Amino acid sequence: MEAEGVWRQSPENTLESLHHAITHMDGVEFDLRITADQQLVIHHDRDVSIPKHQLEGREPWVEAWTLDELEAVGFLGFERFLSHPEVLNHWSNLGKMGTVEIKRPHPKAPMGGGLLGKQAHIEHVAKAITMAETLLDDFDIPHENAVFYSFHKHMPASAKRAGTKRPWAALIPYIPPYGSRRQQRLQVLPSFVTTSFRRLRRRHLHQGSTMLPCAVEYFQPSTAWLPVGRSVGLQGRALERLHRARAGMPTYVWPARPPLETGLLRAGLTALTDHADPEFTWLPSGNARWTQPATRPLTEDQWSTLLAAREDDHRAVLASLVRETPTWAESDAERRRTLVEGWRKRWHWTESTEDVLSRFSGATPPVAAPRLIGHRGSGKTARPVLNGQAT
Repeated sequence: MEAEGVWRQSPENTLESLHHAITHMDGVEFDLRITADQQLVIHHDRDVSIPKHQLEGREPWVEAWTLDELEAVGFLGFERFLSHPEVLNHWSNLGKMGTVEIKRPHPKAPMGGGLLGKQAHIEHVAKAITMAETLLDDFDIPHENAVFYSFHKHMPASAKRAGTKRPWAALIPYIPPYGSRRQQRLQVLPSFVTTSFRRLRRRHLHQGSTMLPCAVEYFQPSTAWLPVGRSVGLQGRALERLHRARAGMPTYVWPARPPLETGLLRAGLTALTDHADPEFTWLPSGNARWTQPATRPLTEDQWSTLLAAREDDHRAVLASLVRETPTWAESDAERRRTLVEGWRKRWHWTESTEDVLSRFSGATPPVAAPRLIGHRGSGKTARPVLNGQAT
């Protein structure tokens, strides 16, 4: 929350956390689960994330609780989030992005479907997508302003069953909805090692997805060499290989650690960040931070000014750029053309300038433009997320 000019991070996936991110960045990422009474709640963990002694002997699974019960301890219903006037304005009218992760329940939870319940898993994710899309349509969220993804092997089947008109993708490598964090990471390691970035893109295209979620490990020098095949990166020849492999496909990278943030954005990638402090304006990479690269986009000349800023004068440089830089919604036709032509050349977009400008003639920036997205709102927080008291 913010009070008397001092920002304090609110618990993840709460209204305060999500509101801060969507107003200060290009958009927000959050997690959806289906409740026992067939509503949607914004919640990451499979267990209700409150102190164990407050569970009072109840089943811990989120799917065993009603929305009223979850809201009573401080969690946020999806419809309530959409009903917030400022959130709705940014999401619907100002071109902000909502990145929606559909969470599968633990196999033993209500609606979990068991370990071998393939059809139940497909149906559950499809149902969550349908429920979310209905609400998004009811609140007039443009189709290009939201994407669905999930750690779900059969996401193509779920998306087809849901009949969604919005972008979607499976999260690869697939992380199962059970086991400890360590066990999950060990399970996905073989898949990561055998899936180069180029192969990852091909898998997504084969599945029919129009955006590419991607782990940051593909771009970190310490891990980029692990996948079999030619590595990609954020500099030099590795960056050129990235451009050729990606061919302009919108790519969302998580988690975007601060030392890599500028490199990811300058490579044309969307970065999901856990760092939303408005006073965090100087990155460990030695760059001033620009938090709205899509909805308040800089020209190449302006990027040069930003990158040339020194730590002792960067706040003045940022203030000047904010004053002189219109949002995408405010930009005139000449500025939009300059931006799109620069993006196409820099990031090897295959769509023509005219087609991009025609598709994105309103307040929403081009889908392939790099964004900075708040992860779980203003960033993931410690466990338990809430103390059981309503916010």
